[in-house]
Amino acid sequence: EDGPLLRDGLRALAPRAARAGREGARVGPYVLGPLIGEGGMGEVYRARDSRLDRDVAIKLLPADLAHDPERLRRAEREARVLASLNHPNIAALFGIEEGDGLTGLVLELVPGVTLHQHIAAHGPLTLDEALAIARQIAGALEAAHQHGIVHRDLKPANITITPDGLVKVLDFGLARIE
Repeated sequence: EDGPLLRDGLRALAPRAARAGREGARVGPYVLGPLIGEGGMGEVYRARDSRLDRDVAIKLLPADLAHDPERLRRAEREARVLASLNHPNIAALFGIEEGDGLTGLVLELVPGVTLHQHIAAHGPLTLDEALAIARQIAGALEAAHQHGIVHRDLKPANITITPDGLVKVLDFGLARIE
């Protein structure tokens, strides 16, 4: 019977359709563009800052987090601490915004490819490449640790290399603040 198969297929497509329907939604002064990443802690969209005329990334918080006052308070506290980090190898957190029933973290939009994508496209790193990248990652983690922040989800997919070779550590969503 086609009924259950069709129902399962529609159920699987529903989240994708909801994400596609978010393009154009407003979160504060930001207009959501295309989905650029997703993970367990939310979906990340390219967005346009209508006030400052720049592109940013907006990480939408999952509904259970955005609508639970205690979890939202904790997320805001963590966001304040992360926003205090000012390091060239850590993607900046600009703030938290709400709109159209959505809550999102406003982040620096980092151009480039993830370390995971780089390795997949070019193969293993040379020793010189690995050391240059490792030094920058270590600098970012040292700065975070000095502020009592432990990343807890460091992996090649959370490290971006810009076209000019600058490394940015991303996604402190699972960070622990000590």
